Amino acid sequence: MKKYVIIFILILLVIPIININAKTLDSNIEIYFLPPYFSWQNINGTDYTTTIKDQSPAPTCEAYALCASLETLMQYKLDELYEPDLSDCHLYFYAGGTIKKGYVNLIDAANYLVDIGVPDEGCFPDHHRGFDYPFESLEGWENRTVRITEWDWVTQDVESIKTALINHGPLIICIYVWEDFFTYKGGVYKHEWGERVGGHVVTIVGYNDNNNCWIVKNSWGKKWGEDGWFRMAYDADMFADWYGPGTGVMYIDGVYGNLKPDVPKIQITKPIKSHTYFFGIELPTIFKNLHIQRAAPRIIGQMPLKLKTENTIRIDFYVDDVYVNTDYGPPFEWNINISPGLHTIKAYGYNGVNISYDIVDVFIFI
Repeated sequence: MKKYVIIFILILLVIPIININAKTLDSNIEIYFLPPYFSWQNINGTDYTTTIKDQSPAPTCEAYALCASLETLMQYKLDELYEPDLSDCHLYFYAGGTIKKGYVNLIDAANYLVDIGVPDEGCFPDHHRGFDYPFESLEGWENRTVRITEWDWVTQDVESIKTALINHGPLIICIYVWEDFFTYKGGVYKHEWGERVGGHVVTIVGYNDNNNCWIVKNSWGKKWGEDGWFRMAYDADMFADWYGPGTGVMYIDGVYGNLKPDVPKIQITKPIKSHTYFFGIELPTIFKNLHIQRAAPRIIGQMPLKLKTENTIRIDFYVDDVYVNTDYGPPFEWNINISPGLHTIKAYGYNGVNISYDIVDVFIFI
């Protein structure tokens, strides 16, 4: 009996040690078995990321980065590639951002996603204006929102960021920007020349240990970097802890709401910002030095306004908030023939249930 008691006591003494070691072992296994490559561009062969966007000329990067992460999570949750497009501008302005201030507080924007949510782009499309203006999303936008249940900061070390990427989804990161970042064309980026000129917010979607880099989605259009993407070296020392020590890397999680609303999708594809048109022929922007609203297309002569649409049965066209025309069938378009000067063109799409719109400011020469 004494022999069995001694054995039982030894077992009790060993159990706490086994439990502690088991916890340590689990943690080590989690880190040790992180794959050498992971990207939300390739989850079992599926790319859950959405199209590269262009925020210019407005400083709305925080909202673009949050929406980029959220759009990926939406497609992953539904396991469907339907190219959701959230209203980056709604999130930016409604969460307290201004063009004059130059940013929206990232914490305020994340809390807005928890408390209220963000609707689709058709409720408040990007005006691509480098100045503040009166804003209001379409009536009923509250019924078209997507929300999250939580967000938090991630420790700024490689293993923690990798783990958060896999467990939560694409991460929103605050980064410092140097002069050479603007001229980045490809490869693994690490600052080499030029002064630090500011900050930016982008979205990490993956990593690659073979190149010791993060895979990052930017919001400067497809002509920048690697078709709008860039690879950032693990040791690039770009993380910016503007919101407190060790911050600058944020995860969001628990996406829910109206992930796939029954709404028209419309996008003005011509004219596009930062281009000049000569009787419909598209050219790079000229007359840059003239005192004309930045990014507004310059138009010489008549040309058609063209749209890309989905789930749309009718388009109403307005110039400076005055109705001018209706088109009842695809391909939807309208011939731009308006007086010289700066004008705002809006196209409202209908599907019998909801309304969406897109907008473009244009400068007409003749």
